[in-house]
Amino acid sequence: MNAQELIARYEAGQTQFTGVSVSGANLFNADLIGIDLRQADLHGTILVFAYLSRAKLNKSNLQGAKLSGANLNQASLTGANLHSADLHGATLQEADLRSADLTLATLLDANLINADLRGAKLSGANLTGACLRGANLREEKRIYTAQLVGTILCQVDLQGSDLKGAELPKVNLSGANLREVNLRDANLTGADLTGADLTGAYLTDANLTGAKLAGAILTQAKLERVWLMDADLAEVSLEGALLPDARLSKANLTRANLAKARLNRADLSRATLKNANLEEASLIEAYCARTDFTGANFRQANLVRAELSSAVLTWVEWQGATMPDGSDYVGSAE
Repeated sequence: MNAQELIARYEAGQTQFTGVSVSGANLFNADLIGIDLRQADLHGTILVFAYLSRAKLNKSNLQGAKLSGANLNQASLTGANLHSADLHGATLQEADLRSADLTLATLLDANLINADLRGAKLSGANLTGACLRGANLREEKRIYTAQLVGTILCQVDLQGSDLKGAELPKVNLSGANLREVNLRDANLTGADLTGADLTGAYLTDANLTGAKLAGAILTQAKLERVWLMDADLAEVSLEGALLPDARLSKANLTRANLAKARLNRADLSRATLKNANLEEASLIEAYCARTDFTGANFRQANLVRAELSSAVLTWVEWQGATMPDGSDYVGSAE
């Protein structure tokens, strides 16, 4: 079927086109709202600026299709093949993309607000500047686990999204808006989160070993039992963050702001916290073997039963701090 025949039939009232082949057709700016193209062959088709809202494209072949600027709001694309498709600037609000293959797809500046991306393959996809607020990429009984290995997500807007259990190793999320995002149990080993905004984010039990978080904002974030070994957290803001039982060995927290943070039982062994701000922080039973606290601010901090015997404590400010033995600090900065 060619493009002209498809459009003519659609305009005559037909909406059912299951399994048809229009590969390579030019459907530029076509009005195909609500069309049923399930299992259709649309690979290489030009659908730039096409109107496909509420279209049924389940298991359709859209490999290499040109969909830049297309309107796919509330479209159903479950199991669709969008490998290497161009969706630059496309709108996919509330679209169903469960188990869709978006490997190497271009989604620059795409609108994916409230889209369902559970189980979608996004490896190598470029989502720079895309908006994924409220999008669902969560793990659900390990059936629908978003695959985002190596995905480019710099400056993406994922505020409030559900990424629980997502596989995100080495993903580029630098400068991303991740406020209040759910990343519980997520794998972010080696990920680049430089300058990202994770205010109020949920990172409980997440693995960020070796991750880059320099300059990131994690104010009021929940990081219980998080893995941050060898992570770069220089100049990060963790004010009021919850980090009980966190693993931060060998992490770089130089000039980090940890004011009022909760680090009870955290492992900070061999970590670097030079000139870090720990004012009013709680480090009850924290393990600080050979931790470098040079120039750190511990004013009003609680260090009851913290292990500091081998820590570097040169030029530390202790005013008002509660020391490991439970006594109040009396004296001046070292």
